[in-house]
Amino acid sequence: MRAPSTNGLDVNGRRILLILGGGIAAYKCLDLIRRLRERGAKVRAVMTAAAQQFITPLAVGAISGDRVFTELFDREDEHDVGHIRLSREADLIVVAPATASLLAKMAGGHADDLATAVLLATDKPVLVAPAMNPRMWLHPATQRNVATLRGDGIRFIGPNTGEMAESGEAGPGRMAEPLEIVAAIEELLREAKNDRPLAGRHVLVTSGPTHEPIDPVRYIANRSSGKQGHAIARAAAELGARVTLVSGPVSIADPPNVDVVHVETAQEMLAAVEAALPADIGVFAAAVADWRVASASGQKIKKEKGAAPPSLALVENPDILKTIATRGPMRPALVIGFAAETENVVEAAKKKRKAKGCDWIVANDVSEKGGAMGGDRNAVHLITAQGTESWPVMDKTEVARRLMERAAQHLRQTQVTV
Repeated sequence: MRAPSTNGLDVNGRRILLILGGGIAAYKCLDLIRRLRERGAKVRAVMTAAAQQFITPLAVGAISGDRVFTELFDREDEHDVGHIRLSREADLIVVAPATASLLAKMAGGHADDLATAVLLATDKPVLVAPAMNPRMWLHPATQRNVATLRGDGIRFIGPNTGEMAESGEAGPGRMAEPLEIVAAIEELLREAKNDRPLAGRHVLVTSGPTHEPIDPVRYIANRSSGKQGHAIARAAAELGARVTLVSGPVSIADPPNVDVVHVETAQEMLAAVEAALPADIGVFAAAVADWRVASASGQKIKKEKGAAPPSLALVENPDILKTIATRGPMRPALVIGFAAETENVVEAAKKKRKAKGCDWIVANDVSEKGGAMGGDRNAVHLITAQGTESWPVMDKTEVARRLMERAAQHLRQTQVTV
C-alpha cells in the first residue's frame, strides 16, 4: 500500500479533473475530493451516465464546490469547445472508479461521451484507479487494455485485493483508498514538474522556408519542409515552455499548444520575431532566403518569343539570426542558429556561429546524400563555445527533444529568466 501524503504541498493550487466511472466505489470519490481540497487542490468533476446511478452530481458538486459536468453536447459549454477546455485546463486527470468498460473505451480511443472525449483530447498526465469484479479485472481483454494504456503512458493506482460489494466475491479489483490515490496524485505531479524543465520559460522558434515574390505567381525559396523547426516547437511545449512559432509557408500541421504566426517573406518573419520578444530561448531553424527581388512585379512576367530572359535585380534579405543575436537587452539568453551545409559542415558552422554572434549552431548536411531536407531523420552537430558534439542519426522529433533538454539544462545553470 502506498504511504499516505502528509503535507499536501504537491497538490496545493493544482487543478485536478476527476472523471467518475460507474461503480459502487464511486462513493469513495466524495472522500477523495474532500482530501484533495483539504490540501489546497481545485477539483472539477466529470461524471459518466453510469456514475450518476451510484451518486448524484448534486453530492459531487457540493463537495467539490464547483459545477459538475455530465454532457458532451451541452449547449452552454460546447460553444467554446468545452471538452477541449476541460482537458487542457487541468494539471492532472484522475479516473476513479475506472470500470472495465471505461478502460476498454480508453484503450480503443473512443470519444462517445464527455468523459472519453476529455481523455482523448488531453495532453496532461492521467492517473487511473480501476475498480471491478476480480474476474473482470483478470480477464484477458481487460489485461490487454491495461497493457495498452500503460504503453500509452497512463498511470495506474491499484486495484487492491479484498472483498467485493457482491456477496462471496473477493480478489483483486477493489478501488484504491482515497489517501492512496492522493499520494499517487502527488507523486505524478512531482514527476510531471520535473519533466517540464522549461516551465515558465518563453521559447521563440522560426521554421520553414520564406517565399520572396518575383511576381504574383513566382517566388524565390529554399527547400525546407519545416519538420525540424516544428518538432522543436512541439518539444519545447511538451517540456513546459510557452512557445511562439514563426512559420514560413509549409504543408505540415501547426504543433499543438503553440502560438503560431504564419508569414511569407523574410521581412515579415523578422517583424514577427521582433514582436514576440522577449524570450528566454531563440531557435532559428527557418531556411530564410538570402535574397529577394529588389522590385517584385505586380503582374505576371510574360515570356516573349525571341526576347532575352528578364534580369532580376536582387537585394539581400535581413539576417534574422544575426539581428536577434546582437539585440542587446532584448537578446534571448540562449540563441540557437541552424547551419544547413552541403560540404565541410562542421567547419562552415563554426565560422557561422562566430559571424552571427549566436551561442549555439546546429549543423547538418543537406546535400543529396545527407537527406535532411524534407526527410524525417537528421544527423546533426551541435557547435558551442565549448566544442562540437556529433549526434547519431535520429528522428527529427528526437533531435528536437534532445536539443530542448540541453537548452533547459543550460538555462538552469545560468539561472536567467525573462
